[in-house]
This record gives sequence, C-alpha cells and structure tokens, in this order.
Amino acid sequence: MASGFVKLGKLSRGGGAFRFGQWNRQYSKLSYRAASESEKMEEEEVPTSGISRPLSEILKELNKKVPDSLVRTRLEKDGFPIRYIPWHLVNRILNLHAPEWSGEVRNITYSADAKSVSVVYRVTLYGTDAEIFRESTGTASVDDTSYGDPVQKAEAMAFRRACARFGLGLHLYHEDSS
Repeated sequence: MASGFVKLGKLSRGGGAFRFGQWNRQYSKLSYRAASESEKMEEEEVPTSGISRPLSEILKELNKKVPDSLVRTRLEKDGFPIRYIPWHLVNRILNLHAPEWSGEVRNITYSADAKSVSVVYRVTLYGTDAEIFRESTGTASVDDTSYGDPVQKAEAMAFRRACARFGLGLHLYHEDSS
C-alpha cells in the first residue's frame, strides 16, 4: 500500500456482498483496484491527504441516488411496503463521502402512556469551508420486538432521517408507491 492512502474493504458481509469498488463505479469517481484472486477482499485506495472537501462537493455526492442493491424493503403491519437503507450502510456511505462527520443522540423521550419512545438524532458534516448539521426524530413502539430494542429502532430511524435531510436516500421518500 502506498503511503498516504487508506485501504477500504467490504461494505457489507455475506454472499453477494456489495463492495466499495462496485459502489464507487456506480456512485462516485474514486479509484478502484481489485485483488487478483476472487477469494481476496476487493480493495480501493483513497487519498488521505486532502480528504476533507467543501460541503458543496460532499452534499453533491450524498444527493446521488443510492443503488437499489443497498435498499431493503420491509412490510408494515398494515401490509404497506417501506423501502429504506439500513443504518449501517448509511454509516458506511457517510464514512466514504464525508469522513469527518459526527452523530449524536440529542434526546430520548418516552410517551406519557409509555407505549412509544422517540429519539432525536443530530448528524454534523464537516467540510473545508463550513460545517452543517441536521436533526430528525424516530419513534418506535415499546411493544414492537421485531428486531432490537425500541430505543435502537428509534435511533436508527432518526439517524436515517437526519441523513436524508442532507439528501442521502432522500429519493426513497419521494418514490411513487404504485
């Protein structure tokens, strides 16, 4: 590995994993280098010097349509399909395009009847010219035990929504449900 470069590995695990190299061929113009053997992890070299960029460039990248291979669908209790990007993939996308971002839980509130919990999450992007933050909320039912605990679900929802306010995955909120 050349000095001044960081190697990035797989974006997700499992068979058919989506790798940074594949992501970048579709999503950005970073260089791509695959290992010669199929068993080796695909790698990409990203310059570490000057990794910070102006906010306009970061936001331009985040506003691009996310590849369908990263989008998941779940059915609500009423049978309505919801398309979303899992929080861990949103995290990886931010790490790739805005490596100097930060996130924090600002508030956790249980409803008066103790049937739901709401989380306020803030994401801050740091560019060479400025910093900007967006906040959003997520709410989960305390009775819903489909995965994780209610606070985790509400936090993941709030995180994804805060990132959508920067444009990341925003197209999913505007798709026709037909």
